Amino acid sequence: MSAEIASPGSTLDGFRHADDPREVLALALDHFERIALSFSGAEDVVLIDMATKIRPDVAVFTLDTGRLHPQTYRFLDTVRDRYELDLEILFPDTESVQSLVREQGLFDFYERGHKACCQVRKVEPLRRKLSTLDAWITGQRRDQSTGTRHELATIENDAAFSGREGRLVKFNPLAQWRSADVWAYIRANDVPYNALHESGYVSIGCEPCTRGVLPGQHEREGRWWWEDVSQKECGLHAGNLRKAG
Repeated sequence: MSAEIASPGSTLDGFRHADDPREVLALALDHFERIALSFSGAEDVVLIDMATKIRPDVAVFTLDTGRLHPQTYRFLDTVRDRYELDLEILFPDTESVQSLVREQGLFDFYERGHKACCQVRKVEPLRRKLSTLDAWITGQRRDQSTGTRHELATIENDAAFSGREGRLVKFNPLAQWRSADVWAYIRANDVPYNALHESGYVSIGCEPCTRGVLPGQHEREGRWWWEDVSQKECGLHAGNLRKAG
C-alpha cells in the first residue's frame, strides 16, 4: 500500500510511491537537510533504529516537560547511549512555567483540562524547534486514536506549525503499522523501551497525566483519562484535531 499524502504539493510529489517505513525515512533524510526526528516513545525508537542505519548522525530531539516519570528519564539516556545520539532536549520557557503554576497550581488540569499545561510545557518548545526545520519525523500510528488519528497520512504538510519558509513537511512512517508491528520490530531488533511498558503503561506521557491500562482497554485510555476519549491530543499534533473536527 503506497504512502498517502495530504495536501500534495511539489515538495511532496516525489514521495508518492514511498511504501515501507524504511523507504519513507530514506527518501525523507535524502531530500531534506534540515530535518529531525521527534523522540518520546516506543514507536520513535523503532524509527531511530531504522534511521541511524541510513544516516548515523540523524538529528533527534525530545521534550522534557519537567514532569516525566523517572523511568522515562533513564530511558532517554539509554537510547542516547545505545545509538550514540547527539540528543537535543527541549525545555519549556522558565517564566512561562512559573506563571502557569502561580496562576493555576500544579494539578489544575484535572479540573480545567490539560491544554494550558501542554501548551506551555510541550507545544511552545516544539514550535520553537520546528521553526528551524523544513521537515520532521514522528512515530504516530492511525490506530493510536480512532477519534483523531484514523485518517493520518504517511506524508503531509504540517498546517499546525510553520517551518523556516512558512511550510513544514511532516513524515509519519509508521502510520499504517499497528502496535503489534511495533513490538515485533522491538523484539526482533533488540530495541530498548521504557521500563513502564512492563507495568501496564502503553502510551506514556507526563507522570500526572499517564496511567497503565487494563487488558482490552485502548492505549489512549491511559492518557488524560478524565477527558473525552475521542479528543486526546496534547497539541503536538494539532492538525489531527482539525481533520477530526
